[in-house]
Amino acid sequence: MSAAHEKSDVVVEEKQVALSYDVLSQVSHAEGIGRDYELKCNLNVFKKSAIGFGRYQWQLFVITGLGWLADNLWLQGLAIVLPQVQQELNPVRVEYAVLAEFAGLIVGATTWGIMADLIGRRLSFNITLFLAGVFGLAAGGAPNFVTFCSLIACMGFGVGGNLPVDGALYLEHIPQSHQWTLTLLSVWWALGQLVASLISWGFIANFSCIPSIPAGQCAKSANMGWRYTLYTLGALTFLMFICRFFVFDVQESSKFLVAQGRDEEAIKVLEHIARRNGRTITLKLKDLQAISGDTTSKPVPNLSTNVRNAFSGISHVRPLFSSRRLAINTTLIIIIWGLIGIAYPLFNAYLPLYLSADSSTSGSSSVSETYRNYSIVSVLGVPGSLIACATVDYTRGTGRWLVGGRKFVLAVSTMLTGLFLFLFTTSKTTAAVLGYSCASGLTQNAMYGSCMQVFPAPHRGTGDALCSALNRIGGFIAPLIKIATTPLDGSVSANTANGPVFVSATLFMVAAVLTILLPIETAGKMAL
Repeated sequence: MSAAHEKSDVVVEEKQVALSYDVLSQVSHAEGIGRDYELKCNLNVFKKSAIGFGRYQWQLFVITGLGWLADNLWLQGLAIVLPQVQQELNPVRVEYAVLAEFAGLIVGATTWGIMADLIGRRLSFNITLFLAGVFGLAAGGAPNFVTFCSLIACMGFGVGGNLPVDGALYLEHIPQSHQWTLTLLSVWWALGQLVASLISWGFIANFSCIPSIPAGQCAKSANMGWRYTLYTLGALTFLMFICRFFVFDVQESSKFLVAQGRDEEAIKVLEHIARRNGRTITLKLKDLQAISGDTTSKPVPNLSTNVRNAFSGISHVRPLFSSRRLAINTTLIIIIWGLIGIAYPLFNAYLPLYLSADSSTSGSSSVSETYRNYSIVSVLGVPGSLIACATVDYTRGTGRWLVGGRKFVLAVSTMLTGLFLFLFTTSKTTAAVLGYSCASGLTQNAMYGSCMQVFPAPHRGTGDALCSALNRIGGFIAPLIKIATTPLDGSVSANTANGPVFVSATLFMVAAVLTILLPIETAGKMAL
């Protein structure tokens, strides 16, 4: 390489560093993090642009997507088996199973999300699916309802970490030019419901007691369909864990390592990704150390250090409220996802019960028809995610956004979901019930695909954990609302279903209004 060429490269790099100071000073959603981290992160982004979006990122897209698939696989999987569990195990209220699941999800989302900021993303990323698979398999063999609920709660503890951890890990491994793929990641969430519905349709429709048999009189041997379903879901989840742990070499987030002062390890991660993509990088350890003025390498934390860090999690919460604007934004996002956490399961966790009740009312009580309709609703969720991806970012990389970016798409999709659920309560025919269920399924997945990413990497796990935990707490409240709005015997009819659905629709509308009030728009901005 000529001296003139080398000098040109140096000038370009100096201009990039100078530009990064200007850019960082204008990044509104990066408040509350250190300037050294911001500048290092910006250098990483430039180098990741050189690395590109290649083989490693596409494989990571699949492997993190499986985590999102598993989350909804089990959320919908439990909803699917509730009618048969009620018929065989005859609990006082079958909704207690949903309470148990969300109790586990709350603890799991909080634990694994915060741990991701304290000891890294990889541990949480690898262990969540292992726990979900093991306890999910065990739940299929539960001899009674108490055991069933206990195992479902343990499964929820494992699977609860997938959304906050997987999304953060994926976002921190992709260049800015491909951040739109984070929206596309939600298609795996929709596929989770579809996979669960197709599996249950095959098993429950063929290996279940007929609906006319009273609860408690359905023999286990004649009602194995729901158990086969859980065995299959558990096996699939465990297979996902094997793919993560043994097949794909997941790297720690370079942004997490930079935030921890472990610059040398961050460089090794970037070099590994570059090799996987068939490229090389010129970023050196001295480039990062020159920014902070620290030429010493931080040691890898040992177990005792990690334990001490675990009790200092509050240090990752304060920066999320470090300014008035950021505090308002963080608070609103947490409230929004808390409301959605109540509204979503209040309808979806009992959709098979609602569809079954409608079939009985219309004179068609076929189990196969109920799960066929549920599968149809699930299919419509997939294009919802694709629509969100297309509308949030329609001119990728140009900085021009459709109407209002993520806020607009999230608000519209949430409001439409509420509208379709209001219309669901007015349905008088089976076709209307199925039609409005399909429409809400499409808009709900567009809503999840438009989720906001406003938290910087040093505190992203904690921020996502807070949102996910409030979302799960909302899910814990949903069964209590259903219990309060349905008969004491827990039966669901076309009339009694309207109460909880009406509450769900109202909460979606409120969440849509709050979304419009968010002061920060993340579309078109670099994720730090």
